[in-house]
Amino acid sequence: MSRTVYLLRHAKSSWEHPALADIDRPLAPRGRKAAKKIARYLRDRDTRPALVLCSPAARARGTLAAIGEGEIRPELYGASADELLEVIRGLPDASGSVLLIGHNPGMEDLAAAFAPLPGEKFPTGALATFALDCERWADVAPGKAELVDYVVPREL
Repeated sequence: MSRTVYLLRHAKSSWEHPALADIDRPLAPRGRKAAKKIARYLRDRDTRPALVLCSPAARARGTLAAIGEGEIRPELYGASADELLEVIRGLPDASGSVLLIGHNPGMEDLAAAFAPLPGEKFPTGALATFALDCERWADVAPGKAELVDYVVPREL
């Protein structure tokens, strides 16, 4: 059985109010435009992950808002690649795909652990799609995925 993992780094955040706590920083105007581009990209490809899990950070929730609905998962905020992998391994096997909306360095590190990326960085708004050939989410492991799509908002 093939499973699909979509890793989406939140779109560009605003630094207009430096006194805001990190978790409260919203999307910048450029980030709102980028989130809409990624949302359109997903719709144009009829991409409908079975699960959409999002960090509680304002900039991640703003990215999610452009895409649609999802579940806010506190453990995604500031999660390392290993922590993100544990979230994936804990998913219900009945769901064949998941979209995670989160932060670097965890998102970039997990993407690179799955399969080589086309560039050295995983910029804001980047979306990487991985196909995994495994029966259960618990079996997901680094190096066992194939990068099947990668896009950044500036390319759209």
